Amino acid sequence: MSKGQQTRATIVSEAMRAASVEGFQGISIGMLAERLKMSKSGLFAHFGSKEELEKAVLDEAADRFAAMVWQPALQAPRGRPRIEALFHNMLDWMLHNRDLPGGCIFMALSVEMDDKPGPVRDDLAEMQTRWQATVARSAQIAVQEGHFRADLDPRQFAFDMQGIMMAMSYYRRLLKDPSAVQRAEAAFADLLARSAAAPAAIETAPLRSL
Repeated sequence: MSKGQQTRATIVSEAMRAASVEGFQGISIGMLAERLKMSKSGLFAHFGSKEELEKAVLDEAADRFAAMVWQPALQAPRGRPRIEALFHNMLDWMLHNRDLPGGCIFMALSVEMDDKPGPVRDDLAEMQTRWQATVARSAQIAVQEGHFRADLDPRQFAFDMQGIMMAMSYYRRLLKDPSAVQRAEAAFADLLARSAAAPAAIETAPLRSL
């Protein structure tokens, strides 16, 4: 990696950390330059605009999310075990990610960007749409594997799983509820139970008449 690439990566990492806490609205070229002990012109030269910096932050966050959440989950067997791995990897992403002191950057930015049309919002929405499709596809595979019931709606499963994560973040970060994680785990266990395929009926031989 060249010096220029290293500098760019450092800028993106610091911008990502700041955006997880303050959102894109709360960061500026000047603020990042001060934190990184760089000149504004030197930092600006790596991106050309704040919009390009924001898009680079989203791309970096997506790469790190894939490395921390999706790729490790692929080591689990297809179906329900992989979905359980996805859930727990997402919890780790939200709770133990030192690169994101403000928690999940995608949740933070979704609130900030939902009503702000433009390329950055479009990129964020596309990333989240792809992720929801990935979870729904994983649920569909669980149906095919016989782990989930045949009439399960995979998109509803993805919706419910995302809802659990968003509720957990709300209760934990805003309300400071110490039971937020446990409640999220309980809600996910309930979602799995409601989605599970019914046990196969146990066939019994008819009793012979005496």
